[in-house]
Amino acid sequence: MCAASPAPAARRVIAQRFTAQLLSGPPAQQVTDVADRLLAVQAQDPRGARLAIRARSTGLSAHDVDDAFTRDRSIVVSWLNRGTLHLVRAEDYWWLHPLTTPRLSTGTARRLAQEGVSPDAAERGVAVIEHALADHGPQTRSQLRARLDAAGVRTAGQAQVHILVLASLRGSIVRGPMVGAHQAFVLVRDWLGTPPPALDHDVALGELARRYLVGHAPAGAADLAKWAGIPLGEARRGLRAIGAAIVERADGLVALAGSAAANRSDVRATTPSLPRPRLLGAFDPLLLGWASREPILGSHQGVVTVNGLFRPIALVKGRAAATWSMPNRTVVLAPFEPISDSHTRALHRDGGDVVRFLFDRPDASGRSKTPTDPPDNDQSGDDV
Repeated sequence: MCAASPAPAARRVIAQRFTAQLLSGPPAQQVTDVADRLLAVQAQDPRGARLAIRARSTGLSAHDVDDAFTRDRSIVVSWLNRGTLHLVRAEDYWWLHPLTTPRLSTGTARRLAQEGVSPDAAERGVAVIEHALADHGPQTRSQLRARLDAAGVRTAGQAQVHILVLASLRGSIVRGPMVGAHQAFVLVRDWLGTPPPALDHDVALGELARRYLVGHAPAGAADLAKWAGIPLGEARRGLRAIGAAIVERADGLVALAGSAAANRSDVRATTPSLPRPRLLGAFDPLLLGWASREPILGSHQGVVTVNGLFRPIALVKGRAAATWSMPNRTVVLAPFEPISDSHTRALHRDGGDVVRFLFDRPDASGRSKTPTDPPDNDQSGDDV
């Protein structure tokens, strides 16, 4: 049975969010343009994070993302919003980390205990990681596992992940350069250099609110709190801090003054365009940016979000119409309901661009490389 279409006012909200997300309108030209617009891109699935950039840009490839990590040092990955790995611009890491991570330490300590890692062992593990990175430079997860094992620190199950989380929450490490098909950990001080002056907490909350609205408006305080993993009161404080720069719409949502999303929800207003049929990767920001996913997923949320995993989806007319996979570099759709021939052809054309994006830049041996790090699924703080 087809899901009921949203009312006209709701369709305008959805369309305006697509524009804010760079899924409609002019696409981004650089990797950092996408990271700047969205502020933080969920990155526990390395391919999914890259596909989020592909869907919002033109002319880029996974090789360009790897260059931004490795050569330019312009983006990094760390445990930030909701205690989940996110891709952010290097310059935004400095203020997002102290703003979004302090309340995560208790949960990390609890998980370490559940994994059989005592506080003393956790401290030894962090020290092993820091010394390895200081002495040997970038290290992949498997390389750090070997060093932890040699030091007698437990790594089985999710133990290693939570030791890495602990080091990350302390501001010691981030994921930086690509080493082959894996992203390596580095010391923050070595990779990013001297930190800028710290932001006052309320100033940082205001910057968080402003930047969130750039990539997500129209939205409300509950949406900001859900996305950033901060208390609702803090989200409201952030919005109050930029009160002069925002407009409250007739529907109760807010947007930055002067933006297209600041227009009243008037039934006579022109509806922004919906994106063309598009393939979105796992954990796409479109499904993680607001308190409700119903406008995109309708009744199919239980199919797309399973045990904390967010499957790749195909968008048709601004709604999730299918999940998809790509065995042997060929897109296979699993529709929720019949998709027209023209939309199916459009999705397969977009699938061709997915293949181009991921595989068209071979390494020196002639073999294309794409990230193979396993998703850190245990770290998702998202409710499903």
